[in-house]
Amino acid sequence: MEWIIGLIILIVILAILFSMYNSLVRLRNAAGQFFSQIDVELERRNDLVPNLVNTVKGYASHEKEVLEEVTKARQHLINLPQGATNKEKLAASDDLSNALSRLLAVSESYPDLKANQNFLSLQEELTNTENRISGSRQAYNRSVMNYNNKIQSVPHNIIAGLFNFTEMTYLEIPDSKREVPNVSF
Repeated sequence: MEWIIGLIILIVILAILFSMYNSLVRLRNAAGQFFSQIDVELERRNDLVPNLVNTVKGYASHEKEVLEEVTKARQHLINLPQGATNKEKLAASDDLSNALSRLLAVSESYPDLKANQNFLSLQEELTNTENRISGSRQAYNRSVMNYNNKIQSVPHNIIAGLFNFTEMTYLEIPDSKREVPNVSF
């Protein structure tokens, strides 16, 4: 009879441990899935860029430097090595975002371009994609926070330590984007 009680206690303890381990795996995988969604949106943006650049080229051919900067930033992002870290991917993505911002600012100087339906459509698509990237980054950071909270909390921290669950890093805004823009009238 005592061995049955001992067996029941052992089964309950194992069930609790398995449950804790599985919750850590689910949270880690959720964060990975959210980062994958960022990758999907970055790819979508990369696909839009050549169309946007070609549309602007027709109107602003003398803005060669800005167009080349966008193209170069896109190529850099596309040509990242297979094992590039999340931080490297996001840095390259931020470079492309900055180049695209400059391209859209240049387009303000061309009323015909601003009225072009193809350009307006591409600009709207790009804006929507940037918003989805931003939303995906927020979801990723939220899932990283949930995961990190779990692996730092008792008793999950014991299981996390035993099975080498390590903290994940947040996606942060690069210092260049934290600066307040200089606006003059």
